[in-house]
Formats: sequence, C-alpha cells, structure tokens
Amino acid sequence: MSAPSEFPRRSTRPGAPLLRVTSTTIPGSAAIIHVHGDVDQDTRRALDEALAEAIVDRPPLLVVDLAGLGFCYSVCLNALLSARRDANAAGTRMALAAVTPQALRVLKLTETDRLFTLHDSVHAALDGESDRPTG
Repeated sequence: MSAPSEFPRRSTRPGAPLLRVTSTTIPGSAAIIHVHGDVDQDTRRALDEALAEAIVDRPPLLVVDLAGLGFCYSVCLNALLSARRDANAAGTRMALAAVTPQALRVLKLTETDRLFTLHDSVHAALDGESDRPTG
C-alpha cells in the first residue's frame, strides 16, 4: 500500500466539521478514498480532488469509504456521480463502502442507489463480497 494522501477543507457553515479526505492505494488492485466529515459546497473540492487523483491512475477498483461521512446531500451526491462517470470512462469499477444511513437515504430518494455497487465495508468491497442490502 502507498502512503495516504490527505485533502482537508473547512466549511464556512457555522459549526460544520472539517472535511478530511484521505486516500490509500493498493498497487494493481484498488484505490480507496476515505471520507470524514461533511461534504457541502465549501468542502466538495477536497472530495473532487481526491477522486480525480485516484481515477487518473486507472485502478481496477475505486472504493469510496463513507463510514466517516457526516453530511451528504446534493453536492456530495453530484461529486459521487461525477466520479462514477469519470471512473467508468477510465475503465475503473467504483463501489461505495460503509454507506451511512443519511447518505443511503439520499441515494434511495434519488434512486441513484441503483447506479452504485454498495458494500458493508471497505474489506467487503475489496473482497468482492455481495452488495449491501438496500431494502
């Protein structure tokens, strides 16, 4: 595994936590993006940068670990959808891991849960275990 990269950003929303996005690469296998904090208009750039950097290397699999995600609404969803489009264009499979209940609700409400492969954990995504139940 390579040393993690970090992409921190702070929201201008009062009381909003710092968004910290880190990445880990398993050479020849996968890139993992770990998201901690809130993704909003002020912090989206950190997520976009981390996802773009991972995709440019064309890993076979891109796993977005959402276990530490606080706030996710349209801005976060748009970042994930853009990354999915770019990953598909690069020939990279993309999976979401440890999707928080709030993020899963947004995915279901927008019916975009059907567009992503969902896993209970990063390990499940790396092992190719069955998709996370969405029902």
